[in-house]
Amino acid sequence: MTKPFVYVCRQLPDAAHKMLEEHFECEVWGKDEAVPRALLLEKAAKADGILSLLTDKVNEELLAVAKNLKIVANYAVGFDNIDVPACTRHKVMATNTPGVLTDTTADLAWTLLMCAGRRIVESERFTKSGQWKTWGPLLLAGQDIHHATLGLVGLGRIGAAVARRAKGFDMKVVYFDPYRNEQAEQELGVEYMPLDDVLKVADFISVHVPLMDSTRNLIAARELGIMKKTAVLVNTSRGGIVNEPDLYHALKDGAIFAAGLDVFAQEPTPLDNPLLTLDNCTCVPHIASASVQTRTRMGTLAAENVIAALTGKKPPTLLNPEVLG
Repeated sequence: MTKPFVYVCRQLPDAAHKMLEEHFECEVWGKDEAVPRALLLEKAAKADGILSLLTDKVNEELLAVAKNLKIVANYAVGFDNIDVPACTRHKVMATNTPGVLTDTTADLAWTLLMCAGRRIVESERFTKSGQWKTWGPLLLAGQDIHHATLGLVGLGRIGAAVARRAKGFDMKVVYFDPYRNEQAEQELGVEYMPLDDVLKVADFISVHVPLMDSTRNLIAARELGIMKKTAVLVNTSRGGIVNEPDLYHALKDGAIFAAGLDVFAQEPTPLDNPLLTLDNCTCVPHIASASVQTRTRMGTLAAENVIAALTGKKPPTLLNPEVLG
């Protein structure tokens, strides 16, 4: 009997590939770039399963040609690259990889918070370029983190993990979320506020909401203008949530102190993105979940979802359970 065909949109950790190859005929796009659209459509036309990345748009165009497709397993917790309602209409299961990257992403958010607040990347460049000539009272002075106020925009799994880390720095934590979570408030000792109030009082602001119509450009010129001039903004969620031109002007004009960005509106971000020219903007290439252990677990969870779907079981992290009837 012919094995189901699974198309894998990027080279994954070995453990995930081994799991898939035990059950299916697999083909892997092996280059370090997104699968060309025409090729993805060609493979989708005969695939029973697709293991996708954020760079792979799963929309009506793809689903219309994918007559055999039963599952799209996204190698990410976010799934703004997948039209989930369209998947449901086509009776295609859609899955993601939540939970397994929570702490690793929170670690990176905290890393960016500290690097941007204390000007670490700027200081390293200063040292390595030979500009360090003497010690000075104002030399590369940053912002204190201990006893400061942390503002969270979003209190899901990752936002809550960042809040827990703030306890070690004796920080006050306030948050905004469209869905207030009073249980989390009690457990974490955080205080709910409307978004504008969070932006006004916070010394550090960390973004943890998904990208959707209601959150696109959630942080733009007006919101940046509300923040303290000493504020540090961190985004490890999705690039489209923060308006990049407005952020550039806020950083350049000193409206806020600094920013740390793991995500961008366009990825890879173009080299002519003016944010890359600013010393007070720490930029890294979407590496929030990039530990060996976490990226491996993301791969094996995505593989588990594919295996379940193609062997008649419910995938562990199914986004559209209604597709099962």
